[in-house]
Amino acid sequence: MKSGFNFSLPVSVVVLAISYIYVTTVFVFIDRWFGIMSSPGIMNAVVFTAIALMCVFNYAVAIFRDPGRVPSDYMPDIEDDQSPIHEIKRKGGDLRYCQKCSHYKPPRAHHCRVCKRCVLRMDHHCIWISNCVGHANYKAFFIFVMHAVVACFYSLVLLVGSLTNDPLKDEEQSGGSYRTVYVISGLLLVPLSLALAVLLVWHICLILKNKTTIEYHEGVRAMWLAEKGGHIYKHPYDLGVYENLTMVSPMLILLKCNS
Repeated sequence: MKSGFNFSLPVSVVVLAISYIYVTTVFVFIDRWFGIMSSPGIMNAVVFTAIALMCVFNYAVAIFRDPGRVPSDYMPDIEDDQSPIHEIKRKGGDLRYCQKCSHYKPPRAHHCRVCKRCVLRMDHHCIWISNCVGHANYKAFFIFVMHAVVACFYSLVLLVGSLTNDPLKDEEQSGGSYRTVYVISGLLLVPLSLALAVLLVWHICLILKNKTTIEYHEGVRAMWLAEKGGHIYKHPYDLGVYENLTMVSPMLILLKCNS
């Protein structure tokens, strides 16, 4: 686990948003549409709670798990033919060395200016988890985003459905207090659902190519330089769609081992 974590403002905002969406979905939308103690109400509450728990668990893992430290004694073995690809600097052709951490950088490792250390297979530094997304916590980050997208769209469906359930009668009984809840929920869920959906699609595209966000931006320049020189650029870590997926999906890893 990562040490020295400070509960930052963005993390507090995410926790409050998750709490608000859960409470309003279960105790307002589901209750108004089905009745919280009815069979459909209990079923929807259980399903949404399970999705919410998966979100919270993977969010916590993404926050507290160390994304991947470079071993202090790491030294690239350039004479080993079986070793991974040796990345070199763009200028000079020397092996990548971090002047700030005073050690060589393994392939796909990058120095984070926020965390002030090198991170293995660094994707990006995410302020919403107050941590880097790297080798050890990328799966948890991706699974969190995936469940968050499902939860947001699920909540939106329940919001719309509950509005069709005799809203005038409910407003008379509650003095219009539900109106504020629906307005806040709509303003929160609609942009959040779209933003998370775009983020999910983005990372699915990266996974299919076995790229990180940093490698994507580096690849754009490398592709331009390759085309300028009359060559075809190929991402060195792209193993094919199925092999790339097995690096993230535990289910595909099990299927691969049994085949």
